[in-house]
Amino acid sequence: MLKNSAKFFKKIYVATGYTDLRCGINGLAAKIELDFGHKAYDKDVLYLLCGKRNDRIKGLVWEGDGWLLVYKRLEKENHFTWPRTGTEAISINEQQFDWLMHGFSIHASVNEVYEPPKHYL
Repeated sequence: MLKNSAKFFKKIYVATGYTDLRCGINGLAAKIELDFGHKAYDKDVLYLLCGKRNDRIKGLVWEGDGWLLVYKRLEKENHFTWPRTGTEAISINEQQFDWLMHGFSIHASVNEVYEPPKHYL
């Protein structure tokens, strides 16, 4: 679902560092506001957060009438290339979002080649 969704959001933020993903919606919204100084209730803004294990992320979006919580867990040896330095929410564009969803760094270079996991071949 998330792979082709970037165009539906006004902005996309990646919460760098580590986030305790055991938090529910209220805990994640509080973290966005307290730790990053952003308005969690800003409509159609996607916040992506990653825990210590980089094979799963949560996304949080305020839709105006309620929250959308998205959880993505990758299978086997796949993982997200998450920016671990810093504790800020950085804005990314559609291309960087696409790179992230395909396992690349948000600072990917044109030399990186996507190889699907062996179990998909």
